[in-house]
Parts: sequence; C-alpha cells; structure tokens
Amino acid sequence: MKRITILVADDDAEIADLIGLHLEKEGYHPIKVTNGTAAVQVVQSRHIDLAILDIMMPGLDGYEVTRQIREQHGLPIIFLSAKTSDLDKITGLVIGADDYMTKPFNPMELVARVNAQLRRSMQLNQPVAEQKAVVEAGGLTIDPDRRSVTLYGNPVELTPKEFDILYLLASYPKKVFSAEHLFRQVWGEAYYEGGNTVMVHIRTLRKKLGEEQTKNTWIKTIWGVGYTFNG
Repeated sequence: MKRITILVADDDAEIADLIGLHLEKEGYHPIKVTNGTAAVQVVQSRHIDLAILDIMMPGLDGYEVTRQIREQHGLPIIFLSAKTSDLDKITGLVIGADDYMTKPFNPMELVARVNAQLRRSMQLNQPVAEQKAVVEAGGLTIDPDRRSVTLYGNPVELTPKEFDILYLLASYPKKVFSAEHLFRQVWGEAYYEGGNTVMVHIRTLRKKLGEEQTKNTWIKTIWGVGYTFNG
C-alpha cells in the first residue's frame, strides 16, 4: 500500500517535529520544511497527499504558498496558525484552504482533521462507473468531469470546495440545503462550527458569478433555512 506523504511547513522546528511525530504514529510520512519557498518546491517535486501550512513563514507566507499550490494541485490544505482573527480564517478559506486550526493546538485533533480531509479526498478521487451530468442553467454551465464552470462562455475559476457547493446546489434546483447539510456533503465530515465556513464560500461564489454586478441571483438565501439554486 502506498504510504501517504504529508507536507508540514512551519518556521518553528519544534512544532514541525511535534506534528511529524504524531503523523508518523498514524502511519503517515511527513516531510518537514521551515519556509514557504521550500514548501512550494516540495509540492512541485514530490507527490504530496496533504499539506499543513503555517501562515507566518519566511520566504513566502502560507497564503502565497496556497495560491501557488492551487494553480496546479487540488490536494487538501490545512492552515495551522497563531493568527486567530475571523478575518485570518476567512482569508485562508477563501484562497483555497480546506481547514483552519489555531495555535496552541491539540495534536490529536490535528491528526483527526488530517484523517477527515484525506478520507474525503480519496472518496472524491475514486473512479466512477458513469459520468455525472453537465448542468446548464441560463448562461451557466457546470461540467463535473472537467470540474469547470463557464458563465456566458467565460471561464469562472473556483476552488474545489466552491465547485462542489455550486454543483450540489445546481444538481437539485429549487431544493433548499441547510448550511449543516452543505457542510456534511461537501466537507465530508461532522458539522463543526461549519456555518460560517459555508457562508464565506457562498459569499465568494456569488462574487465570482458576478451577482454583485448583474441582476442574476444564482444562489438564493432562504433566511433561517439555508440556500437554494436559483437557475
């Protein structure tokens, strides 16, 4: 069986060693680096199954590392940072992270979140017997096999989570999904303070679909209930 390789990028070597120790106990193979530039180089040169990134690192910070990873890779990314404000968390999720933990942290909880992200990633990468249907609504086209979205012929760049939310909503037009239901379906794990996470992704999706500049409302909020596709 292929050993799962996890990148740990933190400028505090003691923290990186602690994380690496717990990952090894779980049977994973950690690769530890202490700056953002080295983190990008590892992802470009090695197969990495998941990345745990600090934000404040020399060279490139965790945000920039995530942006560069997301240009070519869809691997799960977990931020582990001393930055604790809601804005920091929202920024991390919007640019493409899948989860965000703050320091000080419980190593066992971090390993649990690693397991959850890997489980979901492996489920998404399982071969399927049949192709999923392309969804078309007005000028919006969502292709699940290519994981691409176009709006009136123009490509719309979405993060993996944003795509999953949009495709799920669009596959069941007029059905109302609660934030909890969306979190469980898209993140593939128990609902854990996920309401704000879902809200942030919905907000970003609306911006990318141009709802602020046009009268089209692709995702409608049903106050007190959840969200529905309004195609």
